[in-house]
Amino acid sequence: MVSSLRPVPSPIPSLTQKSAPSAHISLHLRPRLRVVAGARTSDDYHATLKALNSKGRSPRKSLGQHYMLDSAINEELISAAGVKDGDIVLEIGPGTGSLTNVLIDAGATVLAIEKDPHMAVLVRERFENINRLKVLQEDFLKCHIRHHIHSLLEGGSMSNANPSYAKVVANIPFNISTDIVKLLLPMGDIFSQVVLLLQEETALRLVEASSKSSEYRPINVFINFYSDPQYKFKVPRSNFFPQPNVDAAVVAFKLKQAADYPPVSSTKSFFSMVNSAFSGKRKMLRKSLQHLRSSLEIEKALENIGLPNTSRPQDLTLEDFVMLHDSITKV
Repeated sequence: MVSSLRPVPSPIPSLTQKSAPSAHISLHLRPRLRVVAGARTSDDYHATLKALNSKGRSPRKSLGQHYMLDSAINEELISAAGVKDGDIVLEIGPGTGSLTNVLIDAGATVLAIEKDPHMAVLVRERFENINRLKVLQEDFLKCHIRHHIHSLLEGGSMSNANPSYAKVVANIPFNISTDIVKLLLPMGDIFSQVVLLLQEETALRLVEASSKSSEYRPINVFINFYSDPQYKFKVPRSNFFPQPNVDAAVVAFKLKQAADYPPVSSTKSFFSMVNSAFSGKRKMLRKSLQHLRSSLEIEKALENIGLPNTSRPQDLTLEDFVMLHDSITKV
């Protein structure tokens, strides 16, 4: 009965409270929104609060929820991915739908994966009259993403377009960013571009760390094996609600096709070797890889590819690791 319903207390500031971010929020990127027939209102601080209040929600720290407040940055995101009319785009964690809104206005067909059931309902309701959007309430790290994307690429999409590859454009939770990168980059058979908004420190570590760098890790070898990464631009923390303790950045990964991967006999064996090499980062490879071959054989393999027999993992490039793997796995 209606009389039994009580108003849900707002878990976030009322729209009348003066708690909005400073007026100079994210003005390093000026709004450049296109004029599109039937385009919806751009998202900002007040629109975000209104959307959250409509479901009695507040951002959940456990899900890494930080909502974008600047539509101009969303425009830059889709520009970095080269999104055009007819593209199929995967969005991870649409939240209140601010990026979804811009993707739809660009003419894309969007598959949005949202773990929070309340946000999934919110986005469905917001775009209920749009036939180029499908919202799945699932944990992205556990869903069958290949199945979902293949069904769209093979003609089951909600548009008349039939592109060969989909794209990923997403403002992802910082706390699972590395897991998402590891899951997406080997999918060059279905995705051409993966453009992600990440924590800036993570973005720099993933893209710019190279051999000889103290930040060089197995993930850098992995990223360069499967893609050509590029740091795009920084996004100050003031552009999010709630404001995180760190700035963000946008990274574009151009995915490689299988034919363009470095030639290794087994990717599983290759990355197992790389991980072992870094398990003792200060150790020389002749020590950390001696479970694969004897120390003398490792030394010989290093010398065969033109490296000192005292080399450590941070001394090797992707190409060096590929040649080393080829050398030590030969019978």
